[in-house]
Amino acid sequence: MLKESNVHSHHNGLKTAALLGLLTGLILAVGYWLGGSTGLVIAVIFSLVTNAVSYFFSDKIALRAMGAQPVSEAEFPALYQIVRELAHQAGQPMPRLYVSPSTQPNAFATGRDPEHAAVAVTVGITRILDTRELRGVIGHELSHVYNRDILISSVAGALAGIITMFAQLAIFLPFGGSDDEDGPNPASLLLMLILGPLAASVVQLAISRNREFQADASGATLTGDPLALASALEKIHYGTQRAPLPADGQLTSAAHLMIANPFRSEGIAALFSTHPPMAERIRRLHEQASLTGGAARPYLR
Repeated sequence: MLKESNVHSHHNGLKTAALLGLLTGLILAVGYWLGGSTGLVIAVIFSLVTNAVSYFFSDKIALRAMGAQPVSEAEFPALYQIVRELAHQAGQPMPRLYVSPSTQPNAFATGRDPEHAAVAVTVGITRILDTRELRGVIGHELSHVYNRDILISSVAGALAGIITMFAQLAIFLPFGGSDDEDGPNPASLLLMLILGPLAASVVQLAISRNREFQADASGATLTGDPLALASALEKIHYGTQRAPLPADGQLTSAAHLMIANPFRSEGIAALFSTHPPMAERIRRLHEQASLTGGAARPYLR
């Protein structure tokens, strides 16, 4: 299983790198097309600032969005035991633990590296998962930290944000195109302002979904129990769809960190979800379990 998982993780890593490269190329092309060399300078500066804010303050943003509070081992001994065991098994430091009062079953991990990591679960998830399933969820969340997903999502978010910034500024600023040519004509400008942010969002969503698949695979490898995570995802999916959280600015910015989309994702909304289809995630986990000879239960359809 380790060999298969490593190959799968390597493939996901290459895919993520390719998507980031595509997003960067899109940024440079739009920046230069709209603002010439000046546009490129604005893009670089904006990218550095946004990336730094996302990278260093992602934990505070996400924890505040969910109202998560630090908890002691005396309050949640089982949670502490699971996290300590898996962190030790991975050879990583113990992260900070938080619990959100939300009754929706969900969980997330944040922090720029294992030394600054935080794992948070909702009260709702502790009520519906058994110990084995909770362990599967924690394995997934710790994998996000160990895979440096906060860095990757911060970079992707910063780059996608530049496209949106250009779309907004192009309406008010006299962009002049490249240094040797006149600016773009109004029709092509309008087309770029519509398609640019849309393309950036699609690529950013592809990166986010890819990281979820990888965290599922590496988390299941860490726990050695893919079926436990599959079972947990079934329960979490039912809970999040039954009681979706109201979307607001701060929560929307943290939604991609959670193990399941906290909002209702049906119809057109599902196309722009930060997470891949739950049925596909569960199917892949059952496939991973079958490689070890584990008995697979029917998965969500």
